[in-house]
Amino acid sequence: MVLKAFFPTCCMSADSGLLVGRWVPEQSSAVVLAVVHFPFIPVQVKELLAQVHQASRVGLAVLGTWCHRHQDAEEGLGHFLEGLGAIFSHEPWLQLSRERGGKLWSCKATCHQGPPGPAAPDEDQVMLVFYDQRKVLLSQLHPAAALPDRQAGDGTAGAEGLAVVFDTVARSEALFRSDRFDDGPVRLSHWQSEGVEASILAELAKRASGPVCALLACLLSLVSAASACRLFQLWPLSFICSKLSVCEQLRHRLEQLTLIFSTQKAENPAQLMRKANVLVSVLLDVTLGLALLSWLHGKDCIGQLAKALVPVADHVAEELQHLLQWLMGAPAGLKMNRALDQVLGRFFLYHLHLWISYIHLMSPFIERILWHVGLSACLGLTVALSILSDIIALLTFHIYCFYVYGARLYCLKICGLSSLWRLFRGKKWNVLRQRVDSCSYDLDQLFIGTLLFTILVFLLPTTALYYLVFTLLRLLVVAVQGLIHLLMDLVNSLPLYSLSLRLCRPYRLAAGVKFRVLEHEAGGPLRLLMQINPLPYGRVVHTYRLPSCGCHPRHSWGSLCRKLFFGELIYPWRQRGDKQD
Repeated sequence: MVLKAFFPTCCMSADSGLLVGRWVPEQSSAVVLAVVHFPFIPVQVKELLAQVHQASRVGLAVLGTWCHRHQDAEEGLGHFLEGLGAIFSHEPWLQLSRERGGKLWSCKATCHQGPPGPAAPDEDQVMLVFYDQRKVLLSQLHPAAALPDRQAGDGTAGAEGLAVVFDTVARSEALFRSDRFDDGPVRLSHWQSEGVEASILAELAKRASGPVCALLACLLSLVSAASACRLFQLWPLSFICSKLSVCEQLRHRLEQLTLIFSTQKAENPAQLMRKANVLVSVLLDVTLGLALLSWLHGKDCIGQLAKALVPVADHVAEELQHLLQWLMGAPAGLKMNRALDQVLGRFFLYHLHLWISYIHLMSPFIERILWHVGLSACLGLTVALSILSDIIALLTFHIYCFYVYGARLYCLKICGLSSLWRLFRGKKWNVLRQRVDSCSYDLDQLFIGTLLFTILVFLLPTTALYYLVFTLLRLLVVAVQGLIHLLMDLVNSLPLYSLSLRLCRPYRLAAGVKFRVLEHEAGGPLRLLMQINPLPYGRVVHTYRLPSCGCHPRHSWGSLCRKLFFGELIYPWRQRGDKQD
């Protein structure tokens, strides 16, 4: 049988002693965590292992001996180390040694099976795998992605073996708290044996973060209780808050701050990574918002924008008026129904004049409104973008009204034509069973249906042209709002902390490992070097992507074309019964 011994590279130059680690019988693997040096008392070593087991719930044991021969005088030390197997009984017992110069290695695993006797113990072949203990401790191993051409059981044993190694090192952190400066009864060699990494500023921040987070969490709970007041649940306010993007973004920001300042400790690395990603996302959002605020108030951009807003609105209204006058004539040489064309054109012109009057009525207050909107950028760039999206929706409300009028009229005619077409074929729509059934009609019903079908067919081109023009205008506004919401989702959901870890410390996000064969001496064990494969950037984004506020609808191209063809309304917000594609 071939045994795998995972040995830390930080212990390659350590003095002789005992190998402390965990034995995994399912994988026939031994994970070495530290080396206990002389002098030591066996009872104290066992007490140390019991304390680590109580703190980490990892069954540690003395796996064998480590002999590093620096000088010729130490060659007799190997015979003394062989006798330690009687004190620390473990099956199998590893005997790992390194000759002077570091070129010759020997590793044996002996098993004393059966009753004691003159027979020699059995020896197994050992494969020595070196690993960087610090990187393995700080990294998080992600499960392999399921590929379409991979069977369900392929690579399961290897993945479980690697997971056991990573889990053992991560859970044995209590063993690495002592260094060479401690005056403990047992002296160890591991990745922190030269000195435990610590910082006074980090310790002060840890101690101060508890009361600060508790205070801020209390304040956020008060804000959440105020936002859940019954006054905001009344019909007009609840309807308006559910349709405005800024309300959804503020609700999402409140959830983010509640998660950041929560006093509950993260249960697993995934929750800790999510909290770090949210913290970095909020800090970046607020930084960009403050930069935007300083730019707006530094160059007096708000005053210039307020002065240019009314002329731009007048220009847009003038262009819409020219467009309506063009539709009331003979657009592109098409022959329209004169009476219906005049009625629709004058109806839309009247609404356009109302909108122009509303803009001129609000013109004295526009600069003050924009000034207060600019102050909202201190809450973050996404809050300012959500307010900008709502302002665009309010400024283009007349285009939305034109689109709704045209869509309703067009949808009514399409439904009428489809119903009359079923009448010609002797069928009808069964409302109860939601299907088309056969039906017999008399002569009068067929005659009236023929007249209505003819009228709707000849009126359809006029209505369809108005619907087409205003739908294109509406889609232009929706595209601009979609770009704004796309930028908001990018800031809200992009896992910046995970991406920075992948860029600066790729070993922290491990997708797997690879093994490199070291030089192999004749008669010595096979030595491999385990290296960590970092997680690809695309998978980092997919794994740690944060949820966004999701206040806007998302349609596939098929559903969007179907809604446009049948005249169904495309709302700028998400409907309760909408199915997400």
